[in-house]
Amino acid sequence: IVTVLLVAGPFVVILPLNFVQPATTMVMLRRAVQRTIAGKHPRYPRRDVVSRDAISPHLRRAVLASEDDRFYLHFGFDLEEIQNALERSRRGRRLRGASTITQQVAKNLFLWEGRSYIRKGYEAYLTVVLEICLPKDRILDLYLNLAEWGDGVFGAEMAARRRAICQIGSSWE
Repeated sequence: IVTVLLVAGPFVVILPLNFVQPATTMVMLRRAVQRTIAGKHPRYPRRDVVSRDAISPHLRRAVLASEDDRFYLHFGFDLEEIQNALERSRRGRRLRGASTITQQVAKNLFLWEGRSYIRKGYEAYLTVVLEICLPKDRILDLYLNLAEWGDGVFGAEMAARRRAICQIGSSWE
């Protein structure tokens, strides 16, 4: 039964993401615990979900350029970046991540931080499910509304608000 839940469960959870924004993510919950322990306020991370139309196309392009420039060309895994990372490692350099935006959405929504083959393997499975169930534009929308843009700041809208508040000299907290 555990195997069935691990295999079929993601489809049940991911399919509705075509229509609704998730209320929270594992990263947000983790940050809420960290902020509570550190005595920071607000304890729960700030986030406002906005539509695709409310996010600048310039920001979308900038995120794609910096995070995953072949996002629309692959099926969740950038084999060229994976090859580059492996080659870099073979030459004795530090192993660099090659995670795609879809992989980051999978990890941030459902998984824990840290490096392990179990987490990475399940992340790969969730990446495939995300790519099967959601169009690329929706995956990018989720990323832009869920990504951590600073301490307790999640999503492009809250990042933009924080920047505006900081520019006029007001306190964020």
